[in-house]
Amino acid sequence: MAQATKDYYETLGISKNALHDEIKKAFRKLARKYHPDLNPGDKTAEQKFKEINEAYSVLGDEKKRIEYDRFGKTPFGEGAWYEGGRPDFREGFQFGGFGDVFSDIFGAGRGFENIPRRGADMLMGIELTLEEAFSGVTRPITLTRDIPCRTCNGSGAESFQTCERCKGSGKIQMSRGFFRMAQTCSACDGSGRKVTRTCKSCGGRGITRQGETLNAKIPAGVAAGSIVKLRGMGGAGEAGGPPGDLRIEVTVKPHPLFKREDDDLYLDIPITFGEAALGAKIEVPTIDGKAVMTIPTGTQGGQKFKLSGKGFPSPRTGARGNQYVIAKIVVPKDITGRAKDAIKEIESLYKENPRKKLVENR
Repeated sequence: MAQATKDYYETLGISKNALHDEIKKAFRKLARKYHPDLNPGDKTAEQKFKEINEAYSVLGDEKKRIEYDRFGKTPFGEGAWYEGGRPDFREGFQFGGFGDVFSDIFGAGRGFENIPRRGADMLMGIELTLEEAFSGVTRPITLTRDIPCRTCNGSGAESFQTCERCKGSGKIQMSRGFFRMAQTCSACDGSGRKVTRTCKSCGGRGITRQGETLNAKIPAGVAAGSIVKLRGMGGAGEAGGPPGDLRIEVTVKPHPLFKREDDDLYLDIPITFGEAALGAKIEVPTIDGKAVMTIPTGTQGGQKFKLSGKGFPSPRTGARGNQYVIAKIVVPKDITGRAKDAIKEIESLYKENPRKKLVENR
């Protein structure tokens, strides 16, 4: 190979056997380091930047690299793409072979579109009884929300004309130092059109307020604090974006009998002294009816019994939790003389002292 006037491999700091990706990586690193916009007033950096661009214009092009390796010179003449040390964009040149590299480094040429935006979510509350939360319910709810204007289909205008500034493209080509970039047209916000007559129904907003009644389906087993989502029933989107969601937060009224923990229910059941001492079969309420359970002999106050599968259904699996019944022994307040004698007789037969352990551990 004949000796080149300039060693482009040395300029980029790579070997003569470097692959294309290695060449590109070396150029990207040096371009970031020596770019004139990052080194204002530094003539050395500007000259260096010119040299590495010249080197990459050859080594980054497979055909030109082959000729350079064969003849040791540039096939197009030195400095052909430069005027005053900078690329000349006046003839419609847009990055030449550098566009992909420069856009990676500086984000050039990407621009911004008038991007559709999703509408806002709305939040409202609904209060249920415990029975409604257990079985699920469909409840009509009334709300007021933003929707796309039906007169102008959300455009905000009755008529348009093509934007004169961007000629309908929605973008303006801007030169910034070394680069040319596409930016959103500020005259039409990237839509490519300008309103000539505003929609009278929405005043140009593209949305209107509307009151409506919806049927909200609350699933069985829903817990207090849960959020039920109605998709697409929130605020209107912008620039053609989808609507938001309606989020319904569930609260549950306190129940006079039952307390809920996860999918289980708890019920305090009063029993007499005789039922606790002798045992009995009693009827107890459940969330969806009644059940018969056995109170064993010698039941103690506060003792807990389980009714399997009598709790709430899981919203995820449908499997029901349990109901726990806590025995509360009721002692009569008004005791007649005959009843007193009977109780005393029972007490005389009851040999065990219930406070014996307290005395022994004192």
